Amino acid sequence: RPTPPGVEPGPFSALPRPKDAIVLFDGTDLSKWTGRGGKASWKIENGYMEVNKTGEIATRDKFGDFQLHLEWASPVEVKGNSQGRGNSGVFLAGRYEVQILDSYNNKSYADGQAAAMYGQFPPLANACRGPGEWQTYDIAFRGPRFGDDGKLQTPARVTVVHNGVVVHNGRAYLGGTTHRAVAMYGKHGPG
Repeated sequence: RPTPPGVEPGPFSALPRPKDAIVLFDGTDLSKWTGRGGKASWKIENGYMEVNKTGEIATRDKFGDFQLHLEWASPVEVKGNSQGRGNSGVFLAGRYEVQILDSYNNKSYADGQAAAMYGQFPPLANACRGPGEWQTYDIAFRGPRFGDDGKLQTPARVTVVHNGVVVHNGRAYLGGTTHRAVAMYGKHGPG
């Protein structure tokens, strides 16, 4: 797969949230999150949460179809290359990953770049800002639909806007995210 072309995103802008939005992180606590041992233990500092060595976290509530606004930043100090630079991800319904990675001047495999549908499809463009700069993802997700027999009727679909640039538009997932394996669907509910 070819490397996505680079584009220069506009300036960072935090937009006001819709009045009926469910706020998953208010800058002060992780009460809407769970993690290892039933508790999310990521570091909270200066209004943001920071990944540490306490494991993955997930929302306590389960969501089916949704829109998600996410703001993230990779480390200011560049260490490593390829997948070793600020590597994380957001799992939609607990199964379908949108990659988080410092892809600014960082060559890596195409479907592992920032905003990739990890292991399945690269983003249409690399819209990353530099290390330590705030980035945004606006994600619209529609979960898969299964028949009573458990067979897939409609695949999960996602639209991803990275720093104001549409990088996936209603693209279907091949199945749940895997690493070096063929993605497949299995019947599930909200994640």
